[in-house]
Amino acid sequence: MLNSARLLVLLEIARRGTIVAAAQALHLSPSAISHQLARLEQELGVALVERAPQSLRLTPAGIRLAEHAQAIADLMAVAQDDLRAHAQGAAGVLRIGFFASAGLDLLPRALASFAAGNPQVELELIMGQPHELVPDLEAGRLDAAVVFEHPLDPWCRRAAVDVRMYFEEPQLVVVPLRHRLGRRSVVRLAELEGESWIGTHGGSTGEPVLERACAAEGFRPRVRCRSDHYQVTINLARAGMGVALIPALGLADSAGVHVCRLDHPQLHRRIGVATRATNRNPVLRAFLAELGAAAGEIRSLLDMRWA
Repeated sequence: MLNSARLLVLLEIARRGTIVAAAQALHLSPSAISHQLARLEQELGVALVERAPQSLRLTPAGIRLAEHAQAIADLMAVAQDDLRAHAQGAAGVLRIGFFASAGLDLLPRALASFAAGNPQVELELIMGQPHELVPDLEAGRLDAAVVFEHPLDPWCRRAAVDVRMYFEEPQLVVVPLRHRLGRRSVVRLAELEGESWIGTHGGSTGEPVLERACAAEGFRPRVRCRSDHYQVTINLARAGMGVALIPALGLADSAGVHVCRLDHPQLHRRIGVATRATNRNPVLRAFLAELGAAAGEIRSLLDMRWA
């Protein structure tokens, strides 16, 4: 394999015309330059320079190899500039996992500010549930994961993963407009016993939060249909198919339905971000700062609307 340092020696000889001038440019002694050149010729088995008492010029093989050396030097310069940009956080790749309803407002707010300040950073966005994203984060396939956790359905924290929670997001009750609770602003879960429910399929444990919460109230919900897509759930409620629990971040379009706050100490989600302490991606810190700012804005909006 060709030695890149020796190729650069040949390139400087081609540029400067003499061994002495090449030595000065590379801050080496003339004897060191001559030694490197001789080693290169020995490795290749071809003469690269023609020596005369007072002059030196490249052979056709030397000219050709100097052209390759120039291309290699250009590529090394590009690589150095690229890595410098990565180290300074000006460029790079950021891989973010997120749950679906975080992609409606929270993540776009954070990424809008982040992208404005980091236009050369490439973003890879992967949607999934926290129990799906955390193993990818732990394995290094993600730099950060926007996650949630239910008090009634906590997930197992991993030692290699740091989790920072930003705010609590209320669970809301969505009912058709002509429902008997259509004028209420706050309801208790026990008041909904006997209703037809639009449920979910459950998280990492397989048992949905609705079923857990109702069991604690002493009844089993009558689930008519299930969907993990909150807009589909809202549309089903609008069509009179039943009532549903919707997290506040999933309430994108509430036209045609009535939304009530739920009086329950454990029916909310904690929203935060999971990272690895060992992650050295230089652009991660800037993203986390913007995500924290966006989370503060969302928390204020939720407090104003649902407090």
